[in-house]
Amino acid sequence: MKINAVTYKILFMAIGIGTLVYMVHGLGIEVIWENIQKTGWWFVPVIGSWLVIYILNALAFKAIIQEPNLPQSNLSFGSVLRLTITGYVINYITPFVALGGEPYRIMELKPTLGLQKASSSVLLYSLMHMFSHVIFWLASILLIFAFVPLAPLMLTGCLIMLVVGLVLGFWFMRAYKRGFTVSTFRLLTRLPWVGNKVQAMLANKADTLHEIDDQIRILYAERRPRFHASLWLEFAARVVGCAEIYFTGQAIGLNMSIVDSLIISSGSSLFANLIFFLPMQLGTREGGLALALTAVGMPATAGVFIGLVTRIREVVWIGIGLLMMRTKKHNLL
Repeated sequence: MKINAVTYKILFMAIGIGTLVYMVHGLGIEVIWENIQKTGWWFVPVIGSWLVIYILNALAFKAIIQEPNLPQSNLSFGSVLRLTITGYVINYITPFVALGGEPYRIMELKPTLGLQKASSSVLLYSLMHMFSHVIFWLASILLIFAFVPLAPLMLTGCLIMLVVGLVLGFWFMRAYKRGFTVSTFRLLTRLPWVGNKVQAMLANKADTLHEIDDQIRILYAERRPRFHASLWLEFAARVVGCAEIYFTGQAIGLNMSIVDSLIISSGSSLFANLIFFLPMQLGTREGGLALALTAVGMPATAGVFIGLVTRIREVVWIGIGLLMMRTKKHNLL
């Protein structure tokens, strides 16, 4: 059954409201209020830092969408920001590799940009978002080498992460130079059970997939300034994301530096992304925070408090995102 944009939005609004209620119930109103009080006025910059992150994300997304020869691609910044936030809210609440927001963004952009341009823009932004994460991990590993005393086991782990990060970086650059959608579909045709269906899809959507690959190659080959602008805006958003951990650490009196927050943020995100199929990273975030805090000589128990504050921040932004979905204007321009 084909799902249209309205049905998709209603479905995920229902899931989002259910998730919001579940999170609030699971945390408990009293626990939420106690932790907000314990965080004090630092809770305001914790919430505000994510507005800065979403603005940087939206600027990166807009840099990819807009093309001088396509007037319809000149979307207003407000509409791109709204689409960025609501897409990430859907990703928060979907357990399947946190990618539910991408089909939503495509369906929202399709009436204005057309299917091929909408699909390629969303795919390119998702690639850029992941590529910036790899660069952030690589930069953080260098910080770990420079500032953290490493036992042999941790040194081995960091070296493995470094190699994996470099391999992933090479793959992303190759994907930008050559495209990857057609080759990926061809690879999937070899799988048992689903191969025939993928083969049929490849035959029916060949023109669209080739067009998407062309858009991927064009961004890197012919729109290089926008490629770099989008990449570094996303990287900057990763760096700003460390502010949440830094502010929360200050609230509970941890002697945490900016460098410590960068290391803790990257280390915990790496652990969480290894267990990427859990909705809202249930249980993995706190474990990653505990490990990262211990690595920089801080108490692992602080990871529980930082994790709780992070979940309260998510509750707030899920609520904001659902309101944006509910009040979204019909015209994206």
